[in-house]
Amino acid sequence: MFNKGEFVIYGNVGVCQIIDISTLDIHGAPKDKLYYILKPVNQNKSKVFTPVDNKKVVIRKIISKEDGENLLSDIPNIKELSVEDEKLREKAYKDCIRSCQCRQLLSLIKTIYSRKEERLNQGKKLSATDEKYFKLAQDNLHEELAISLKVSVDEMEDYILDKVQHH
Repeated sequence: MFNKGEFVIYGNVGVCQIIDISTLDIHGAPKDKLYYILKPVNQNKSKVFTPVDNKKVVIRKIISKEDGENLLSDIPNIKELSVEDEKLREKAYKDCIRSCQCRQLLSLIKTIYSRKEERLNQGKKLSATDEKYFKLAQDNLHEELAISLKVSVDEMEDYILDKVQHH
């Protein structure tokens, strides 16, 4: 169970802060069921209500500052995805996003970045699918690392590049 005030990753919503843990006074909601009331950090006016015992959506603590720094140091060792069948590429991308794991997101980012370089060398553009998942993975990763490492989201890309170049 998480505590009020903690930052968590909640599925595809991304980083959220737990603003309350309580029952819901909403018609149809069980009066004895506890819910996390989450505030997504990237959406000022929205709230997410999810049962404390929800097993369908990934909910986990954001990584620690130390784990974030270690992850960035390990970027050169993170393997790209190996997708032999083009038809399965989008499924592999979706699986990485759904995992809500930083290492998987980095693997996806590295894979698409390599594809982009390869395609540019062939005089081709990146596919819309690649662009979509690259942005999604990058946004999710940057959002989580920004809070863990106490760096603004806008500075995160430069922060990561700086770390990689110094290793």
